[in-house]
Amino acid sequence: MNDPITAAVPLSPVPRRTAPLTIPFPARLNPGVEAARRHTLGWLHGYGMLCGEAATEEYDALRLDRLMAYFYPEADTTELALATDFNAWFFLFDDQFDGELGQCPEAVAHFVDRVVRTMDDAPELLPEEPDSPLVAGYRDIWQRITADAPRAWQLRFQGHWERYLGAYHWEAQNRTRKGALPLEQYLKGRRDSIGVQPCLDFAERCGGYVLPRELHGRAPLAELRRLTAEVVIFVNDIVSVDKELAAGDVNNSVIILHRSTGCTLDQAVRRIVRTANARVDQFQQIAATLPATLKELGMPADVHDHVAHYVTSMQHLMSGNLVWSQETPRYDDTGTAAVRSRPWAELFAAADPGVPAAGRPAGS
Repeated sequence: MNDPITAAVPLSPVPRRTAPLTIPFPARLNPGVEAARRHTLGWLHGYGMLCGEAATEEYDALRLDRLMAYFYPEADTTELALATDFNAWFFLFDDQFDGELGQCPEAVAHFVDRVVRTMDDAPELLPEEPDSPLVAGYRDIWQRITADAPRAWQLRFQGHWERYLGAYHWEAQNRTRKGALPLEQYLKGRRDSIGVQPCLDFAERCGGYVLPRELHGRAPLAELRRLTAEVVIFVNDIVSVDKELAAGDVNNSVIILHRSTGCTLDQAVRRIVRTANARVDQFQQIAATLPATLKELGMPADVHDHVAHYVTSMQHLMSGNLVWSQETPRYDDTGTAAVRSRPWAELFAAADPGVPAAGRPAGS
């Protein structure tokens, strides 16, 4: 029998909003998660992205390492540590744009370009541009991830990273435009900014294979990647809506529906939940057709195995993102309250204080 007092306590927003989501793929946690956590904390300190005990405790409480342990449950120690490094970079970079900088498209484009240039074969920093902790950290990640990687995989990975980074300029433009984007137009840009494609590239690295380009560029695999990205987008938008409202952000499908249709926030959440569940159903239907498609294309047995691993990796991303989002305090009341005061939120400004000020509107 349920305890009547416990049963009467209302669910907090994240579990209440995510309860109707149906993502039936099992979430498995890599047993090397603690070693990866310790490694990444040291890496962040080594590059100056985390400084001081308070910042370390606040970052560590988010347990971003667990997200990667869910994404890559079979990765070895080295691969998981690398994944937790680039995921930490993802989130710290993202947090730079929750404040004034995120309202200044030109300044955002400047900082994004500085990161993108680190992927050049011979990157050069201009003398007047200091090497910020985020740029130096990204350079280290890029060199480690692409070392000895097949050229075809490296080029695809670079392309996905460039689209992910470029989406920050698009998001900054959205924050300064009048009126809400149509949902489909939002999803077109959000598929890049969610960062799912580089994560799926890393799944290939963990599995020790590179899928043929003709499979990547055509249905049904391309459609499965799109559906995976959209499920992750919708889950993230559902759990982060309070955080983004607190930051004054508009890049969220729940907020777009709420403002464009006049429905309540809870009604918008329920509509996005139904949309996410429909995407999962589509994913399962299309995934079931893959073996026949591969047979028709005459793909060898090892490619069949690699595609099966890749599909399982997509499932890990969807289920792992949901479970971690329900676990982390990033989206609860504490995380929402901290959205504009993260101790690592001005890493670009600390390295180069003149540029963001120049990129801000007068009086900001």
